[in-house]
Amino acid sequence: MPGANAASWASTRPAGWAERMARPELTFAYIVEPPDYEILACTLLASIRSHFDPGQVAAIGYCPAHLMDDLHPAVLKAHAMMGAEIRPMVTEGMWDSPYPHGNKIIAAMQPRDSRFSAFVDSDVLFLRDNSPGTLARTDHVSCSMAASMTWAGQEIWEPIYGALGMKVPPERMHLMRRSAEPVAPYFSAGLVVFPEKGGTAGRFGDIWYDTARRIDRIERLEHRRPYLDQMSLPAAILRAGLRWNVLPEEQHYILGGKLRGQPFPRDRGISTVHYRKLQILREVGLHKIARGMLQDQIGVPFVRRLVPEGGEGAPDTVRDGTA
Repeated sequence: MPGANAASWASTRPAGWAERMARPELTFAYIVEPPDYEILACTLLASIRSHFDPGQVAAIGYCPAHLMDDLHPAVLKAHAMMGAEIRPMVTEGMWDSPYPHGNKIIAAMQPRDSRFSAFVDSDVLFLRDNSPGTLARTDHVSCSMAASMTWAGQEIWEPIYGALGMKVPPERMHLMRRSAEPVAPYFSAGLVVFPEKGGTAGRFGDIWYDTARRIDRIERLEHRRPYLDQMSLPAAILRAGLRWNVLPEEQHYILGGKLRGQPFPRDRGISTVHYRKLQILREVGLHKIARGMLQDQIGVPFVRRLVPEGGEGAPDTVRDGTA
């Protein structure tokens, strides 16, 4: 059975995890997919456990069901040690054509027993103590403005909202970067916090998926892939009968882009970084902090060292380099 090996690590959970996690306020959902995202996910999880009260916050990693047996044993063990689950999710056949980037929307759809959920990209790190109340708001979806929108102009919103029988919202906002003029709401999908309980329109995750599927079928709309998750997000919020709560940049600080090569602003009280590439994490001097959180949570700075086949000196490597 896919994922059966995960049960063998259950005994490594610290005493009291089940009791503390019975009714979390917020559940973090993220992708744990081999080979590129399974190690990043463990570092993300270590940062969650380092900076959120485990009595309030649960964590669930989602892996495409057909890849569960490919997960590294050390990844399973690390999740068990940090009191988190890895659950399979069906991704094959969920889109008209394969769309791996859309796995985040599939993960957002999965049912969870908490008041709020937060989908967070695996290449994110929490750097400061935080709480669900800082991120979540009743009847709102919390997310930050996107860093940029260089791939299209504002003319794309008319066909998108028109296909959904909606009008383009009147609000105009500045993007996080590269925004000389305010634009229609356009949010990053790297951190999306939403209520789990559905309203009269249904659960937000389901509506986000339906919205993305409809937009994906607008054949004349360019750049649907890979931007479908972000171009569908504002419309999905409105269709769900919710409002957006725009997070400050300090709660989702996006590295790279026009900031590449600039020093990390350590005087700004940044709580969360979205680093996108491991090389960027090294460039700004945060890779040692990431390793330190892993060391504190699981006793080793490299996840694969948790199991013998990882080797005492074997670092964690993914396509972009060493974590």
